[in-house]
Amino acid sequence: MWNSAENVFSRSASFREEDEEEEALRWAALERLPTYARVRRGIFRNMVGDSKEVDVSELELTDQRLLLERLVKSAEDDPEQFFDRMRKRIEAVDLKFPKIEVRFQNLTVESFVHVGSRALPTIPNFIFNMAEAFLRQLRMYQGRRSKLTILDDCSGIVRPSRLTLLLGPPSSGKTTLLLALAGRLGTHLQMSGEVTYNGHGLKEFVPPRTSAYVSQQDWHVAEMTVRETLEFAGRCQGVGSKYDMLVELARREKNAGIKPDEDLDIFMKSLALGGNETSLVVEYIMKILGLDLCADTLVGDEMLKGISGGQKKRLTTGELLVGPARVLFMDEISNGLDSSTTYQIIKYLRHSTCALDGTTVISLLQPAPETYQLFDDVILLCEGQIVYQGPREEALDFFAFMGFKCPERKNVADFLQEVLSKKDQQQYWSLPFQPYRYITPGKFSEAFRSYQTGKNLYEELSIPFDKRYSHPAALSTSRYGVKKNELLKTNFNWQMLLMKRNSFIYVFKFIQLFIVALITMSVFMRTVLHHNTIDDGGLYLGALYFSMVIILFNGFTEVSMLVAKLPVLYKHRDLHFYPTWAYTLPSWLLSIPTSLYESGFWVAISYYVIGYDPNLTRFLRQFLLYFCLHQMSIALFRVIGSLGRNMIVANTFGSFAMLVVMALGGYIISRDHIPSWWIWGYWVSPLMYAQNAASVNEFLGHSWNKRAGNYTNFSLGEALLRTRSYFPESYWYWIGVGALLGYTVLLNILFTFFLANLNPLGKQQAVFSKEELQERDNRRKGENVTELRHYLQYSSSVNGKYFKHRGMVLPFQPLSMSFSNINYFVEIPVELKQQGITEDRLQLLVDVTGAFRPSVLTALVGVSGAGKTTLMDVLAGRKTGGVIEGSINISGYPKRQETFARISGYCEQNDIHSPCLTVLESLLFSAWLRLPSDVDLEIQRVIGTYLYLCL
Repeated sequence: MWNSAENVFSRSASFREEDEEEEALRWAALERLPTYARVRRGIFRNMVGDSKEVDVSELELTDQRLLLERLVKSAEDDPEQFFDRMRKRIEAVDLKFPKIEVRFQNLTVESFVHVGSRALPTIPNFIFNMAEAFLRQLRMYQGRRSKLTILDDCSGIVRPSRLTLLLGPPSSGKTTLLLALAGRLGTHLQMSGEVTYNGHGLKEFVPPRTSAYVSQQDWHVAEMTVRETLEFAGRCQGVGSKYDMLVELARREKNAGIKPDEDLDIFMKSLALGGNETSLVVEYIMKILGLDLCADTLVGDEMLKGISGGQKKRLTTGELLVGPARVLFMDEISNGLDSSTTYQIIKYLRHSTCALDGTTVISLLQPAPETYQLFDDVILLCEGQIVYQGPREEALDFFAFMGFKCPERKNVADFLQEVLSKKDQQQYWSLPFQPYRYITPGKFSEAFRSYQTGKNLYEELSIPFDKRYSHPAALSTSRYGVKKNELLKTNFNWQMLLMKRNSFIYVFKFIQLFIVALITMSVFMRTVLHHNTIDDGGLYLGALYFSMVIILFNGFTEVSMLVAKLPVLYKHRDLHFYPTWAYTLPSWLLSIPTSLYESGFWVAISYYVIGYDPNLTRFLRQFLLYFCLHQMSIALFRVIGSLGRNMIVANTFGSFAMLVVMALGGYIISRDHIPSWWIWGYWVSPLMYAQNAASVNEFLGHSWNKRAGNYTNFSLGEALLRTRSYFPESYWYWIGVGALLGYTVLLNILFTFFLANLNPLGKQQAVFSKEELQERDNRRKGENVTELRHYLQYSSSVNGKYFKHRGMVLPFQPLSMSFSNINYFVEIPVELKQQGITEDRLQLLVDVTGAFRPSVLTALVGVSGAGKTTLMDVLAGRKTGGVIEGSINISGYPKRQETFARISGYCEQNDIHSPCLTVLESLLFSAWLRLPSDVDLEIQRVIGTYLYLCL
C-alpha cells in the first residue's frame, strides 16, 4: 500500500515536470516565430488545465468567456488588481504609456442669438433669419442679435493619470466646455483662447482621433444588436499605437527572458489587434459595463423593441471605450443609470485612467457620495465661469475660505452646486458675526484666482508645456484609424447586415410592385390595344409614362430610411469612424441588385402582356432603361433626404421636386407648350430623358413601322413622336440611358458631399428675453441683481388674487391603485432563437403585485434593465404589443383605459415636446386639454403660469 502511494506521488511529480517542460517548449517555439505571427499567438489553458498554442483571433466564444472570467472575475470588487497586473508587465521592461495633458487658457465661447419672440420658430422669423444670414455673408447687414456668452475666460489643466469630475448646474456650459476641449465646437459658435494637447494646438493633429467625446444623446442603429454595435465601432476605430507598443513589449520581454502571464498575454494581444479580431475586447467591455446579459438583443427604438434606456447609455460609452483614444470627454454618462451601475463604471474608468495613464473628464449632474469619492480632481463650472479647479480634497477648504461650510451628512457634490445657487446659498453661510450677502459665480471665480490652489494653477499655466516630453505616439495625425479599403469592406458588411434586418421593407416593396404590375396589366391589356392609329400610340405612350412613374416613386422609401439613420451617420462622421464615401459607395453598390430585380420583374410581367414591340432586343433595352431610371430614383431620394435632414422637410421638398420633374418631363406638358423661361426645367428633368428613350425604343420598332396616312412619308411611330414633340432619332435611346447614368453618378456624388458637409437641422438654442440675458450678464460680472423669476412671483400680474378671492377650483378625489400577479410577455428575438433558445415568449415581468395609496409618495427603484419602465408602461396602459396577464384595479374597480387616461399622468423618460411652443405655451396647452370644462380659461392661464414659475 505504501509502495503504491509512493509510486503515485512520484508519477505526479514527473507529470508536473513534463507539463513544465512542454510549456517551456511552447514558449520557446512561440518566441522563435516572426514578430507578425508571435503577436497573434498565445498559450491558452482550458478549464481542465491543459494548455495549447492558439491564434488570438480564432478563440471560440466559450474560450473567450473562460479567459475573461479568470482575468476579471474580481473586476466588480476590485478592478485595480487587473489593471495593476497590466501596468506591472509594462513597467517590467521599462515601457511607458503615452500621456496627454490638456490645457485651455482664456477660453471664451460666444454665440449671437435672437431674444424674445424674435427667437421663436415662426414662418416670418424663418424668412427674416434666412435673409439676415444671406446679408451677413455679403457683409451688408449684421442683423439685430444679442451676444450670449457661454464660456467666459476659462483656464485650466486636465492632467493625465487623474480622473477629473466636471460639475455644475444645468445650462452652466459643461457640454460646451467638453466640446471645445475635444475640438468639436459648431461653426455657429465663436471661440477665442487656446486649447492645447501636450503643447500642440488643435490644428497640429487630429482631435477626433486623439480624444473621444461621449455625447448625451444615445444614437444607435436600432436593427443592430449590442455586440454588433460594439464590434463595428471597434473595427472602425482601430487600435492606434497599441500594436506598435505590443511589438516593442514582445521584443523587450524576449531579450529579457521574461515569460508573461498566459491569460494577460492573450488579452493584451487581442487588445492591440484590429480588424475582425476585436471580439475578445468587445466581450471584455460588455462584461465591465454589464451589457453581457443583453449582448444579442437588438438596440431598438420607438418602433422596435430593444434594450432599456440605461443600457443604451452604457452602449454609448462602450462604443468609444473599445477604441484607442487616450483622452475621454464623457458628457452626462449617468443619465438613466442607477447609482450602483454608475459607481461600477466610474470605478472602472478611475483605475483604467490611473493604471494606463489616460486623461479622462466626466461630466455628472448629481453623483452619489461614493461615486464622488472616486475622482481625483474637480472642475466646478457655473454660468460659464470656472469657480474651482483642483484636487477633490481641497474643494471644501476653498468654500470654507469663502465662508460656506458643508454639513457633515451632506453630499459634497450637492453642496458644491447648491452653494452657487441664490436660492440655496444662504443655508450654508458659516460666519455668524458677518451679515450674509449673495456671492455671484463671478465673485467666486475672482476669489479662486487669489486662493492658493488657484495661484498654483495659473502659475503652472504661465509656463508653456515642453513639447520634448510629448510621446511620439500620444497625438494622432491620421484622420482614420484603419486603412480605407478595410473601412470600405467593414461598411459593406455593415450595410449588408442592415439590408437583411430590413428585409421586410424590400419584400413589401416587391409585393407592392407586383400588385401594381397586375393592375397595370389589366388596364393596358394587349387585347384592347392596337397599333393602327396615332390615338392607339397615345395609349401605349401613357402606359410607358405610368410605368416610369411607378419605377421612379418606388425609391421614395429611401428618404425615410436615410433620415432615420442620419443621426448615427453624423455621429460616425464626427468621430472619424470612416470617410463619408466609405458609406455612400457600398450603399450605391448594394442598391444595384434591388434595381435589377425590381425593374426586371416589372418588365418581365408587363412587357408582352401590354403588347409592346415583341422584338427581344427592345425588351432588353426597356429593362436596361428602367434599371437606370430606378438607380437614378434611389440616388435622387437619397440626395433629398441628406439635404432635407428632417422627415417633414425631406418629404415636402421631395414631393415638390417630383411634381416639377413630372410636369416638365415632356408628357404632361409637351416640349412645344412649355414656356421659354421654363424650358431649362425640361432639359434638366431626368424623366424627360427616360420618356424620350422609352418612346424611341418602342415606336421605332416593327409594330409601328406602317404608314401614318396618305399625306405623310413618316411611319406611324415616327409620326406619333413628332406629334407629341418627342425626338424621333434612334440615338436618343442611348442619350437617355447615358443621361440617367450620368444623373446617377452626379446624385451619388452630391449625396456624399451633403452627408460630409451638412450638419443636423434645428440646432438647440435656449430662448432668452432681453431681461434674462441682461441678468445673466450681470451675474457673470458679479453685480447684484433681482432675478426675473423672483420678481414675477411677487408681481401683481400673477399674484394669488384668483386663489385668494375665488378659492380652489380643482376638486381632487383620492384614488388608490392595486395590481396583482402582473406578467408581461414578448416574442423571443430571432437572435436568441438562433442561439438555441426554444421558448416562444420572453417574460419581462414575473408575478408583480403591489399597491399605491393616496397621500403616499412611492419610489420605484431597481438596477438598469430591471423592468421599471416596463412595469410603468403596463400600469399606464402604454404597451401596445406583447401579452399582459394579471389584474389592475383603481379604488377597487377594474381599470378601464378609456377613463383611466383622464385621471392619470405619465411622465416618460423621453422628452417629447412640440418644438414650436415655448415652455409657458406648452403648459397652458396641457392645462386646456386636461383640466375639467368647468374651469374657466383665466384660471387655466393662472395655473399654467404658476407651474411655469415653480419649474
